[in-house]
Amino acid sequence: MHPDFGVSIAGVDLNAVTAEAGYPEIRAAFEEHSVLLFPNQHLDDEAQLAFARLFGPLEDRIERPAPKIAPLSNRKEDGSVAATDDMKTLSLKANQLWHTDSTFLPVPALANVLQARTVTSTGGETEFASTRAGWQRLTSAQQDRARGAFLWHRFSHSRARIDPDLARQPEITKWKAECWRAVWPNPVNGAEAIYVASHAFAVEGMDQAEGAAFIDELIAAMTPPEAIYTHRWSPGDVLLWDERATLHRGLPWPYAEERTLVSICVTATPADGLATVSRDGGLPVWPAR
Repeated sequence: MHPDFGVSIAGVDLNAVTAEAGYPEIRAAFEEHSVLLFPNQHLDDEAQLAFARLFGPLEDRIERPAPKIAPLSNRKEDGSVAATDDMKTLSLKANQLWHTDSTFLPVPALANVLQARTVTSTGGETEFASTRAGWQRLTSAQQDRARGAFLWHRFSHSRARIDPDLARQPEITKWKAECWRAVWPNPVNGAEAIYVASHAFAVEGMDQAEGAAFIDELIAAMTPPEAIYTHRWSPGDVLLWDERATLHRGLPWPYAEERTLVSICVTATPADGLATVSRDGGLPVWPAR
């Protein structure tokens, strides 16, 4: 998919993948390549949840009886398409900032499984950059500085960059700030990657201006144009990516058209190297779902 990262895997039916059949090979490719594309899958909600659950506990920000697929859609419950200034559309526009999912949660995400259901005539692509490859491009001095840095993340910070009213929504403000190390080593192969997001608003030990500049510097270093893979969606495409080693963002589309993707995140566990990014090596607690 890109010289630095990402592979497209054909001839696999994700409905048929189990812990014993298919998953070990997919997991190995995930650890090595960071972004995996499975074209023409057309999974229903339960099949997508079952595939994601192979990677670990499912994320559930609402704490329902069971985790559910999260629609990323501008389609309203009455079937109409949300206006460009609707909170639903503004929330989707916030995803057009370079980010890593769930850095603002008590336990961050390991992976996202994202599937296209309805795509637009133009636009609406999703872009990716490898923060593992980006790490290799840094100088030794930059790497040393990043290894010693802890970044504070808050959901409302990224949403406020789009609209102040969006940042004040209860589902946004319910999450307090969380702090994670700026480098996440892969426990399988030892590869280091920058761990940053649009949710990051401060760096421990730096004043506000210096910290903001450092965060912007990291994101810019990870996302030069030549480092980006742009995915143009087709219905049934499933993308799986490693939240520890990538940044991603959506691109604009004609907002009068429906765009519906469906997502489920997998929560990181100690086996995924969580202690290496936690403050003082402590492991935060998140209920397994």
